[in-house]
Amino acid sequence: MPIVINLDVELAKKKMSVNDFAAAIDITPANVSVLKNGRAKAIRFTTLDAICRVLECQPGDILQWVDGPEDDG
Repeated sequence: MPIVINLDVELAKKKMSVNDFAAAIDITPANVSVLKNGRAKAIRFTTLDAICRVLECQPGDILQWVDGPEDDG
């Protein structure tokens, strides 16, 4: 997948657990895991806003485009 999710990096910088983060942005820990592992097919702007608010970062700190083959699966 050419879009890489760097959520684990930002969580580590803030020393925040997945459970605490999930509660702060009001999604399930399972859905945070889906985002962290790059299995998400989409993200709502409201969720991205909450992520950036809680982690005090920019969307570009979370999402990174890398050149490579797309993952259709």
